[in-house]
Amino acid sequence: MSFLLNCLTNTKHPLSKPITQPAISIQLLSMQKSLVSITDYSKEEMLRILDYAAEFEKNPNQHILDGKVVATLFFEPSTRTRLSFETAVNRLGGRIIGFSDASTSSSSKGETLKDTIKMVSNYADLIVMRHPLEGAARYASEVAKVPVINAGDGSNQHPTQTLLDLYSIRKTQGRLTDLNIYMVGDLKYGRTVHSLLMAMAHFKPTFHFIAPDELKMPNEYKQFCDEQNIPYFEHKELNENINEADILYMTRVQRERFTDLMEYEKVKNVYTLKSKMLENTRDNLRILHPLPRVTEIDYDVDDSEKAYYFDQAQNGLYVRQAVISCSLGLL
Repeated sequence: MSFLLNCLTNTKHPLSKPITQPAISIQLLSMQKSLVSITDYSKEEMLRILDYAAEFEKNPNQHILDGKVVATLFFEPSTRTRLSFETAVNRLGGRIIGFSDASTSSSSKGETLKDTIKMVSNYADLIVMRHPLEGAARYASEVAKVPVINAGDGSNQHPTQTLLDLYSIRKTQGRLTDLNIYMVGDLKYGRTVHSLLMAMAHFKPTFHFIAPDELKMPNEYKQFCDEQNIPYFEHKELNENINEADILYMTRVQRERFTDLMEYEKVKNVYTLKSKMLENTRDNLRILHPLPRVTEIDYDVDDSEKAYYFDQAQNGLYVRQAVISCSLGLL
């Protein structure tokens, strides 16, 4: 039974007015409510989160989290993800503890992740964690006494980014089904594209992967597409390959993921999207980017009506409000 069962079966939309009482049973409150991988949500659960996010966009200031404490544990630098999570908690009336720099925590003294998570579980109702190691979030969810939301674990998964990407795609395209999704740049280490690929599998996309050989989409994700009968095409050039795109998902080449800096220097500026490249693209094209950007999107693109990455980041607030509330069993 899913932790969002109450969300899926509740016929009265709880966000039409401020929520003061959790509409969920004691039995459901005792169930596992972590979000570690986008595969932890079914298609129906993802869509329900998007519906709740739309209601939060209409009314982001509520008191759903009165009396709740959320711990944000960021073992890796973050701006948008951390601030949007913390803003989500503040706008819902909750309180925040935690750290944004692992060097200020006891992990710098040699404390294990297990001990940190078990200790923080004593203080908070929910843990939001970013960690550089793949699998760290899953491990944290297994030792924590409270739900854990994965805010990114290495090059593995970033499920709330995926949900805000889905929200942005549906909002700009009017649908999620039958879209041409073009992914550009760091497809090897990019956890955002990995999670998005798996989520979009529910909606019959066609993927186009644009990357140099050094940063190609890993074979396991292409195999996943094969198993799901999802068509995909691989390209090395950006300019002439985007005219049929509905969504152009740009990514940064992530220096922090490279162990060989010579390899990074070779590919760091491989693609740069410029406004002139958009001249023959579809009217409905929207450009997404998980941010931060470096050189992969020229500043002249910002003025285009097809640039959506700053709005995309704002959408993260509403989606994370929905995820936090559902993870705590309050919706």
